[in-house]
Amino acid sequence: MKVTLFATCLVDMFQTSAGKATVELLEHLGCTIDFPESQVCCGQPAYNSGYVKESKEAMKKMIQTFEHAEYVVSPSGSCAYMFHEYQNVFKGDLVWEPKAQALAKKTYELTEFIVNVLKVEDVGAHFEGKVTYHTSCHMTRLLGVQEAPMKLLKNVAGLEYVELPNKHQCCGFGGTFLVKMAQISEQMVDEKVQHAEETVADYLIGADAGCLMNIGGRMERVGTPVKVLHIAEVLNSRLVEKSEVS
Repeated sequence: MKVTLFATCLVDMFQTSAGKATVELLEHLGCTIDFPESQVCCGQPAYNSGYVKESKEAMKKMIQTFEHAEYVVSPSGSCAYMFHEYQNVFKGDLVWEPKAQALAKKTYELTEFIVNVLKVEDVGAHFEGKVTYHTSCHMTRLLGVQEAPMKLLKNVAGLEYVELPNKHQCCGFGGTFLVKMAQISEQMVDEKVQHAEETVADYLIGADAGCLMNIGGRMERVGTPVKVLHIAEVLNSRLVEKSEVS
């Protein structure tokens, strides 16, 4: 199966380990990876800030970039959802709406793709540690991916899972909300950090780079011992261990 990787800006610039883990994991599951270098920002920051007209150029660029793909997979639920939102942005456009609809039908968040398309719930990972999981808003509420991450994590050997209190609450990132409403955002992320500490987990796992950057950054500033990891890194952990040994 040929998979075209939509890496996203944050993974590309700040969380390259998550991108590498995504590629290695998918290859382990039998996929051939294609990475179009012409991909740019999906337009979400501008779109969410009200600059709809300006964001359309980036959206068109991305539609053209992934037009050849059989499946588009992203290690970010938020950005994967944005590809689904394109069809609403271009609603009524005789040229771009059909193209946007086609892109939406073949775009998946990483765990969603593994569970629902590849039909795999145990990737053979081994990860020692007590973990909790942050359910990001866009991925859970808008994209509708809720069960896939849990199915995969609970089949990871050596992993002890503990529920995150009030997991439904936003971490305060919200894209530009973090900048425009900094004081409110800070209180929200502090609450998320507090809940993570209450679990006494070694790691907080997530599937959205923005949330992980926000939570991880706050944890570092306040000195919280909980480490932050992208779910792709956990699911790929057995493969990493083998490569290091060899």
